[in-house]
Amino acid sequence: MKFFSTTQIKELDQYTIEHEPISSIDLMERAADALYWEFVGQFPYLQTIYILAGPGNNGGDALTMARMLLQLGYPVSAYLLHTGGLSDDCEINRKRLLERFPTALTEIENEFIAPSIKEDSILIDGLFGSGLSRPLTGIYAQAVEWLNGSGCKVVAIDIPSGLHGEENAIDDSSIIVRADYTLSIQFPKLSFLLPENAKYVGNWRTVDIGLHPKAIEITKSNLFYLEQNDIVPLLKERQKFSHKGTFGHVCIAAGSLDMAGAAVLSARAALRTGAGLVTVHSAAANRIIVQSVVPEAIFQSDKADNFITEIETFETYNAVAIGPGIGKDAETVEMLHHFLKNYNKPCILDADALNIISQNKELLPLIPRNSIITPHPKEFERLFGKCNSGYDRMIKASEYARELKIIIILKGANTLIATPDGELYFNSTGNSGMATAGSGDVLTGMLAGLMAQAYTPIDAAKVGVYLHGLAGDLALKNQSTESLIAGDIIENIGKAYNSTQSTPR
Repeated sequence: MKFFSTTQIKELDQYTIEHEPISSIDLMERAADALYWEFVGQFPYLQTIYILAGPGNNGGDALTMARMLLQLGYPVSAYLLHTGGLSDDCEINRKRLLERFPTALTEIENEFIAPSIKEDSILIDGLFGSGLSRPLTGIYAQAVEWLNGSGCKVVAIDIPSGLHGEENAIDDSSIIVRADYTLSIQFPKLSFLLPENAKYVGNWRTVDIGLHPKAIEITKSNLFYLEQNDIVPLLKERQKFSHKGTFGHVCIAAGSLDMAGAAVLSARAALRTGAGLVTVHSAAANRIIVQSVVPEAIFQSDKADNFITEIETFETYNAVAIGPGIGKDAETVEMLHHFLKNYNKPCILDADALNIISQNKELLPLIPRNSIITPHPKEFERLFGKCNSGYDRMIKASEYARELKIIIILKGANTLIATPDGELYFNSTGNSGMATAGSGDVLTGMLAGLMAQAYTPIDAAKVGVYLHGLAGDLALKNQSTESLIAGDIIENIGKAYNSTQSTPR
């Protein structure tokens, strides 16, 4: 799904108004109706609701929701906070609410006086939307502090008040609503997908308000949120008369002494993802372990017992992945240098391969074009420098992906894929249970398995990241976030394929 900056969303609103055509007040009514249905689906019981509305169109949405909820029988008290001026549509909805339910609205202009509320009340934040450009002060700051200290569930309309749609220079003194739920209008906001904002956004969902499809189609954006509909068209169909050679041969260089598990996990993941053949090149000491645990894989011993020193036949493979558990011994460093100097096809670099490169920065420009690197945040900073926020990391990932002409998969919640063309893809699958040893090794194997099957590197990145997260989500049906381990992800790769496709293959 393509999504947009807050400035572009305003332009989409205006295009819809002009070309549907529809009046701005009727578009607000339609938005509030969609928000209303999403809210009552989440909170079907007639709990007491307190709504805080601001002076702009976000406040207009909130007042419209108040009217709709009152009509359904919810006990609602609405508070309109302003310092004298309201947007035109907010003023219209203020009058509509007063005409139907004159005692339901209280206006506050100078000092916020907190209402007396029940413990199980629901508070709706409709103070400010994504167009806010400065920190909250005065009665608005007072209201946010009350919301955050209420102990009740807080639902934000479109975006938590005080949070910006993109970059947020946030410190502990910032006045920002800490919502439990955020109902985002039409699209997610970029800030929702960055780790520093999780405590403000809570669980979020998008609410479709019917913005003009032509406007969405013609408006350019480099931001994408990967969902099932984006992945299904990328999946390759297997033909009846295929054989193992059809699906490619992977070489995974992984595992030094005592790190055989990294090789095992990567190899099993590549096989489960569909690679026809998998060769594991590893320290000779790992032969028995790998061949016992992954009998489907070919084992290729290094000449050294305890670490990897060479990969002499890498040109014969359809995909090559290097890094999981290889260590940083001097001979391994030399092996990686030789490989990068002589290999000119896309490959996958992970874990210790990235740690070696971070200590030998002259290797960065040797990474073949369209290769995939898969750092977690700390590995990313060792490679590219300190970052002050998730937003900063995103910008830096985009810059280096374009400069080095590589694909950077920045692992984490909403894993980011930065491409050489400047596109940024955020993943919708995955959970906190996947923050476990070996999860990254599994992803490396999956990416290698996909590239062996002739997926382009960018398609392999999209499909691999999505299925990896989905397999982790499916694993939670039999595990908890605490108990989930990397092997559980591998065992659910097949289910991830099947649940993504309408017809299991």
